Amino acid sequence: MQPAAAKWYDRRESVFIEFCMEDSKDVQVIFDKSKFTFSCVSGTDDIKHQNTVELFGEIDPKESKHRRTDRSVLCCLRKADPGKSWPRLTKDKAKCNWLSVDFNNWKDWEDDSDEDLSSFDKFSEMMNSMGGDDLPDLDGADEEHESADSDDEKMPDLE
Repeated sequence: MQPAAAKWYDRRESVFIEFCMEDSKDVQVIFDKSKFTFSCVSGTDDIKHQNTVELFGEIDPKESKHRRTDRSVLCCLRKADPGKSWPRLTKDKAKCNWLSVDFNNWKDWEDDSDEDLSSFDKFSEMMNSMGGDDLPDLDGADEEHESADSDDEKMPDLE
């Protein structure tokens, strides 16, 4: 058994961990107050993966959730103490070679006083609105905003 590669990021109410496992099956996620365990079988060779993480802070196991897609398993760990920043995911400071920071989703939320809708609410909304395993492709979500760049606007002629 080997650990699954994962990326994580911190938000005000929750911590998110995405296990990058294509075609995963037999997915099990066990949430505990100070740790969680992820396991699955993936790939055509049915490789078994398991990660047990002693967490930096405590979570609310009943409010924590996970969602499987064809490419990954996203876990939303609801913080027991919302509003407290987690500088790392793990209790130990030792670097895990299977874990990295998800810089695409990282946000310095501590300075953000007016977060419109918490990430957990967005995640819950997504969970409730989705049926089956057909999540939309979120990889190109940022690209839409780039095309509406102000550089594309025609400058008025100055005469």
